[in-house]
Formats: sequence, C-alpha cells, structure tokens
Amino acid sequence: MNNYQPYFDLGKLIAKYLRNELTEQENDQLEQWLQADMHNQELFRKLTDETLIDSELETFEANDKDKAWKNIVKKTRFKRISRKKSTTKKWPAYAAAIIILITIGVTLTRYRNTSGEQKMAVKPQKDLLPGSNKAILTLADGSKILLDDAKRGKIASQQNIVITKDESGELVYQVAETAKSEELPPVEKIVMNMLATPRGGQYQIVLPDGTRVWLNSASSLRYPTTFAGNERRVELNGEAYFEVSKDPNKPFYVKTTTQTVAVLGTHFNINSYPDEVATKTTLLEGSIRVTSNTNGATVKLKPGEQAVNTVNAIDVKENADIDEAVAWKNGKFLFRNTDLHTIMRQLSRWYDVDVEYQGNVVQKHYRGRISRNVPVSEIFQILKTSGINFTIDGRKIIVRS
Repeated sequence: MNNYQPYFDLGKLIAKYLRNELTEQENDQLEQWLQADMHNQELFRKLTDETLIDSELETFEANDKDKAWKNIVKKTRFKRISRKKSTTKKWPAYAAAIIILITIGVTLTRYRNTSGEQKMAVKPQKDLLPGSNKAILTLADGSKILLDDAKRGKIASQQNIVITKDESGELVYQVAETAKSEELPPVEKIVMNMLATPRGGQYQIVLPDGTRVWLNSASSLRYPTTFAGNERRVELNGEAYFEVSKDPNKPFYVKTTTQTVAVLGTHFNINSYPDEVATKTTLLEGSIRVTSNTNGATVKLKPGEQAVNTVNAIDVKENADIDEAVAWKNGKFLFRNTDLHTIMRQLSRWYDVDVEYQGNVVQKHYRGRISRNVPVSEIFQILKTSGINFTIDGRKIIVRS
C-alpha cells in the first residue's frame, strides 16, 4: 500500500474543498481533522491560501504535462478526467488538486518528523542543503578574510578606507571619518581588493562610491579601494546584480572576459559564467552600453531589454524576462521553458555539487518557481514529474531518464 495514501486522501478532501465539491460526509471528515490539532488548522490555512496555490501551480507545472500526469497518477492513483471531456479551463483545477496532494504529503511528513509523532514508514533520503552568505575578501597585500566567520564591525582598513561588516552581514567600504579628501591616494597608487564567493555562497558589498553589488555563487568581483580619477572600473567573473550610484561625471565600467558595460547610474544584472553559452546583461532601469571585448560591437539597452553576447555577435532581446534574470538575487529559482542542463548548472553552483548524466538523458524544458532556501530534493519535485530521476552520491547528483 502507498505509505502516503492517508495524506493523499486528506489532500483530496482539501482539493475538493477548494472546488466546493465536498459531500456532507467529507465535510465532517475534514472538520474532525481540523479540530484534532491546532497545527492542522495552521496547515489548512496555508494550503488554502490563494498565493500559495498560485506559486505551487507554477512550481509543479512541467512542459511535458502528459508525462507529468502519468507519473503523478501512478504515484497517487488520482483519476484524471479524460482529455476528450476536459477543457483547457479545467486543467488548473485538476492541477491544483494534484499539487495539494503532493504538497500536503511533503508538509505533513515534515511536521510529523519534527514534532516527535510517529514517522511514516519511508526511508530517509540523502539531501543537500542550499547555499548561504559566504565569501572570501582578498586585500591588496594578499591576505584573505573569510567573511562568514568574521565578526560584525571593522575588519580591515586600507589607504584611509575602512572596511566593515555591518549588522546585515553586508561588506561596506567607507572613507575614514578622520580622513580628508587630499589624503586619499592618487590614481596611480590605488590598490585593488577582490570579493569571491565559492559554490554554495553569495554575498553583498557596498563599494566606495555607494554602489551596491549582489554577488551570486561561484563569482568574483575585483575593484579599487577608492574610485579616484574620472572613472569607476570593476571586473566581474560569474554573475552579479548592480545598483550603481549615480555620478554623471564619473562613468562606471564593468569588465568581464567577453564584454565591457558602461553606465552612469542604473540597475542591471550580468550573467557571465564561463560554462554558459552566452553572457547575458539585463537592464532594469536607466540605460547602459555593452561592448564586445573581441570585435568591438556595441549595443545600447533600454529598461526591459537584454544583451545576449556570444562569440560572433551581441543580440538585443526586447521584452526580456526581468523576473527570471534577477530571481537568484530575490532568493528564487525561476524556470520558464528552461532546459535541464541550464537548471543543473544553477543547482551545481548553489548546492556546491557536481552533476553526472548517465544513459540517454533527453533534453527537456521546465517551468517552475521555488525558493533557493530549500534542500535540493524539493527542486527535484519539479523535475521528476517529467520522468527524470536523481540520485545524490556525496556531493554529486546523478541524473538519469
């Protein structure tokens, strides 16, 4: 017998409640469950929240719906209305029902395991925890500071610049209160620092000019301790989101291995990982100029546009998916027709794992939204609906069809 069956049965009651289809007897069953425990009432409130339902609809919706349905029906024995009799309008209602079944099964299992009640007869699965705020700061003299271990407050000073880790954990560069403008070093004596995140890490920094940068996992940012002269220049490897402090007299440049972005003050995201097929620069507000480092091709972006820089050319994508581009910065994975290998590269960086493909793994595309602050097994729930299997072996994920 399916060990999850009692929870799936309860899920059916909640799904029918959402569609106003409960019989009198089923209503009594649901009421008895609600009155049995205050935790049940809290869980019921969450599972009948429209915002949660909308989020879960997108999370578990796979492009290959037919295969997803077959896998879910096999697992839950939930009957799907035949396609001939159904309409496209009925799909969300039945999808919501299935999602509730899966969600309540997972949620109740967690609740019982953490509350000390009798556990379900399911073997514990190996899992991998998500990344966190961690990075290494390399100073001009080569010394390194592990920021996740550093205490709040002042951690270093260089050339009348004080480097602190504030209460939120953000790295902040400021001119020392006792320093005068003439005491700041000239351009030729400016020294460089580097902030680097490992796989499974992310970090935020406030640069000397007030520019804020969010650095994604497996990335690095090289920058001066102060922006002297008539320009501001930094170097990026990996991915970062920039909120550049406005200064019309001192343009801000971000150089990657493939391109250079010039701005005066604006918000944008750059994805320049070496294992991606293109460097993508997405503009949220203001304007920027993107120039190829190989052939000198230049494009100007308006808000909502994305520059896709490949070996041969820079293409401009109008009406870019802004939410997808900055989802990582907002603590989300967002897949919108995203191919499996791209997803696995994201998981590899954030969960600090290697990925191995075994057999003939068909390239599939997925849609879904889920928090980055969950164990990797929850991401697998999106992908498994299309028949892909995952095994965790130490710090390696094995992918099979």
